[in-house]
Amino acid sequence: MRDALVAAAFQLFLERGYEQTTVDEIVALAGVGRRSFFRYFPSKEDVVFPDHERCLADMTAYLAESPEDAEPVGRVCAAARMVLLMYAENPAFSVQRYRLTKKVPGLRASELSVVWRYERALAAYLRERFAGRPDGMLRADVIAAAVVAAHNNALRSWLRSDGEGDATTAVDHALDYVKAAFGTPPPGSGGKEAEAGTEDVVVLVSRRGAPMWRVVQEIESALTKQPEN
Repeated sequence: MRDALVAAAFQLFLERGYEQTTVDEIVALAGVGRRSFFRYFPSKEDVVFPDHERCLADMTAYLAESPEDAEPVGRVCAAARMVLLMYAENPAFSVQRYRLTKKVPGLRASELSVVWRYERALAAYLRERFAGRPDGMLRADVIAAAVVAAHNNALRSWLRSDGEGDATTAVDHALDYVKAAFGTPPPGSGGKEAEAGTEDVVVLVSRRGAPMWRVVQEIESALTKQPEN
């Protein structure tokens, strides 16, 4: 019944527009009563985001069950990837929702609220892992925001392409930037230089008070710059 209500709602949203569609019209098309609709969705707005509560609960449980030795940044990146997999389960529906939220300001505001809740879940886990460290809370919040920004950048690019291509590859590529900037490499993983018995040291000099995004950009540039012969 829940799926039938979502399908009926989106059919009407596409045919008549979101604002012009009423709950009575949705339940009539789905063949159920108003009471059944409100058993699943508090409002018409909620029918647009039927899967986020489940995904948020799954993400929170995944983070709560993290092993003590799990690398924190990699763990939150894996948690964010769960959101991508939710979208990829039904590309056609995800693309329809993306188009709809772009047209309706109220839905866009609701979507941003959902994104904020995902970010808070990631930050809460990181705050616990970084507790007692210098700037632990700051680090947790910055990394959580970076994970969400990287994930959403790739996800929206995929949605703008009408769901064409492999969304997981794009999101993994974006999240790799976050892991490279903030993550802790596993012990003994020194890359090719370590295998050869050599090690490069990069020293970065940055202006005091420089914004974090600028520092990360400078670090990334230094790490990817080819050494001079």
